[in-house]
Amino acid sequence: MPSPRVRLFLIIGVAAALSACSGIGSIPYGGLANQSASRLKHASSRPPVTANLGFLLTDGRLLVQSTSLGNWFTYSPDINGDYSNGTWTQVASLPSGYAPDAYASAVLGDGRFALVGGEYNNGQFALTNLGAVYDPVKNTWTALGHPKGWKWIGDSPSSVLADGRFFVGDKLHKWDAALDPKTLKWTTLSDAGKNDFNAEEGYTLLPDGTILTADVKKDPNTEIYDPVAQKWKSAGATPVNLASHWYSGGCIQYGPKPKDCYYPPGEIGPAMLRPDGTVFATGSFQGRSYGPGHTAIYHTTGSAAGTWTQGPDFPNGDNAGDSFAALEPSGDVMVFGASGTVYEWDGTNLTALPGVPYCPPLIAPTGQILLLCGSTLQVYTPTGSPKGSWAPTIKKVASHIAAGKTYKITGTQFNGLSQALAFGDEYPTASNYPLVRIVNNKSGHVFYARTHDHSTMGVATGAKTVWTYFDVPSTIENGSSTLVVIANGIPSKAANVTVSGGRRQTSEPRPTMHR
Repeated sequence: MPSPRVRLFLIIGVAAALSACSGIGSIPYGGLANQSASRLKHASSRPPVTANLGFLLTDGRLLVQSTSLGNWFTYSPDINGDYSNGTWTQVASLPSGYAPDAYASAVLGDGRFALVGGEYNNGQFALTNLGAVYDPVKNTWTALGHPKGWKWIGDSPSSVLADGRFFVGDKLHKWDAALDPKTLKWTTLSDAGKNDFNAEEGYTLLPDGTILTADVKKDPNTEIYDPVAQKWKSAGATPVNLASHWYSGGCIQYGPKPKDCYYPPGEIGPAMLRPDGTVFATGSFQGRSYGPGHTAIYHTTGSAAGTWTQGPDFPNGDNAGDSFAALEPSGDVMVFGASGTVYEWDGTNLTALPGVPYCPPLIAPTGQILLLCGSTLQVYTPTGSPKGSWAPTIKKVASHIAAGKTYKITGTQFNGLSQALAFGDEYPTASNYPLVRIVNNKSGHVFYARTHDHSTMGVATGAKTVWTYFDVPSTIENGSSTLVVIANGIPSKAANVTVSGGRRQTSEPRPTMHR
């Protein structure tokens, strides 16, 4: 559930309150001139409306919800692959009556985008159980049903499982369900062993396909869900409390009956799986004061596997309650503090990044962090580089490809080592799926081939052979080209391909590509 500050912004008018910085009710930014700020670049094309939240589609475009919550746009990089010089296009609007905020969401393994629920609908507190799926090829939304008996969904936690199902935990209960993307049908799953209800929790997909969550109501307990066994088990207690318990206002009425009362358990920060197998989990404020937020580290490998250790507190009494995190290609984690300060966790130190604005982040295929700052888009280039072993590898792809055709590509680690983007509970924008980028050798022009029907949505799949399918765009240029697979901003080594059936290439000079 968004913080009191965010809920107030939603009530008094989302667009006006958020246009200064972010579509999620962040604190306005008063930037400083420094090294961090010098790595920022304002996009030359401003959003036609105030942006609320965005998602990276598998064709390299961004799908962006405006603060007129039923209206959506795409943002495409320019012909040179530059995300600071892109183009905005309005796409189909959501089905009538559904304009949600604070929902469960995911880019599915078939390349479509799904969202369900919403703490707010049409600007009103609702805990709606409506949903919809966007098809970027047809530019259409399809209304999505809800699991049987789920009258209220709201800002429920969610994640795509390794097998591609969209997993959602009911906010008001311990219930779990999964959406089959092929049939768009929900199946109720067993929630055996769940310690407390799912409200305000966030889900982190682990390398073994299980889901890690830190309890909010019954903190400091943490839990792991096995989707095969359909059972929850304890993952131990964090050495420090990560949740806050700020609300004491009694019942929040969400339905017509007196029993339809929601008692918010508190807030928590985002948790991020890193390439070294640790999960960096962040906390909300403690007690009745504003801060400090604690952090904790969960270990999935080595002698400490299955245990927690304490991390540093946020500087200056800050915290990350109900906020964002993004995994940089270097393995460092950007964490967005409740004060408006952005931090970077390198595995040892939690350091402020002055000048970087608090805005919903996305990871571009270039390895840059895209910041949707309401009425502007900002592009941040982080420092550091990924290790070579983190990159996807290509094993097999056709050496000759044709415009408008679909091909299979096989290799390893196509989905990256992490979901790479996280929030305390709602606003999940995970990007653990492969992108295919093709660059014409003569013109240097960049084309993204839409990927779909990946063999897995699992992370950190190691040496296991995986695959995806990609659609060569009809607008591609003919001739010798290079092709890479990208996962969370980290590209594979290039494969040489020859393109036919497209447009004649030009003689423009080849641009410099990021990463």
